[in-house]
Amino acid sequence: MIFKLFLSITGLLIALIFTSGIVTENTRQPVDSVGFANSPEQMDKLVSRIKEQFGFEMELYLKENRISKETIWKTAICPHDDYTYAGPLYVSVLQNIKAKTVIIFGVCHKAQRFNLENVLVFDSFDSWKGPYGNIPVSEIRDELKSKLSEDIFIVHDSCQMVEHSVEAMIPFLQYYNRDVNIISVLVPYMTYDRMDHISKSFASALKEIMEARKLKWGEDVAILISNDAVHYGDEDWGGKNYAKFGTDNEGYNKAINYEMKIVNSCLTDSITPEKIKLFNSYTVQSNDYKAYKWSWCGRYSIPFGLFVSYHLQELTSSPALKGTFIKYYSSIDHDRIPVEDMGMGKTAPANLNHWVGYVGVGYR
Repeated sequence: MIFKLFLSITGLLIALIFTSGIVTENTRQPVDSVGFANSPEQMDKLVSRIKEQFGFEMELYLKENRISKETIWKTAICPHDDYTYAGPLYVSVLQNIKAKTVIIFGVCHKAQRFNLENVLVFDSFDSWKGPYGNIPVSEIRDELKSKLSEDIFIVHDSCQMVEHSVEAMIPFLQYYNRDVNIISVLVPYMTYDRMDHISKSFASALKEIMEARKLKWGEDVAILISNDAVHYGDEDWGGKNYAKFGTDNEGYNKAINYEMKIVNSCLTDSITPEKIKLFNSYTVQSNDYKAYKWSWCGRYSIPFGLFVSYHLQELTSSPALKGTFIKYYSSIDHDRIPVEDMGMGKTAPANLNHWVGYVGVGYR
């Protein structure tokens, strides 16, 4: 009798624990509630406003670059700045990510704080909170880790919890696909040779998993590279001066021309090791791989993500990927999207002394 009573009480306690939410899945919570949307109402209103404000312009440049609703990106590059500034590119890039599983190569802004370099940074979360509900982390993440050498990755939830470059993609990915699941991989300071080496292992592991699961690149699995382009100016950059060409209108135009030189020579058309190396030489000091040469915060996520894509196409004998330029914006070349009435805002100024570049590229 006493034993049965014990079992009944135990069962009741277990039921109470589960129904009260004490036992929950390990969900990564948003860190930025100002620059990004966190509710379905915010996202619905934001996308509607982006289309109202930029719809005609977006339609023109998408048509010019032969991008339709049916276009499927296998790999893509998307900015991660405040939606009020970069909103049009989020829509223009991410609406053509059709895969259910998206591997996001993010920037590791806090790499120095956590002393991270030359390894990939995974998380151990079960899900990420999205505006329309929790987004599952793909089972493929743990399969990848099991196939990778332990010296090329680390699991670091503390770093993942404070990183916004992956978080920025979540609301738009979920807006376009409620069934999306993700894998977050941060790329901290990393040498060119190390990126080449690790990306080969990553691509090989991914190929094995995709073949075993009969998954198609683009249709089932996509690669998304998070990046903001140049961080330019001489104010509010932590005391640093990133104004190579000056901060007047002439300097701005020179900086934009330099940006487009990088985009056109490194990121469009075919992906090759030579182009990846060239991008590295534009953005990272030759004698110090941790130092900016030209201040793109995606100076590691872009070459790593492109290396994985290059090696994956080689391993799968896929047709050569072609990078399609979508659009380039800066934070000061267009009217920003009003978001204050949605409970959002901006996390940084935008003027000739402090601006950021954004580029969208899709690979098919």
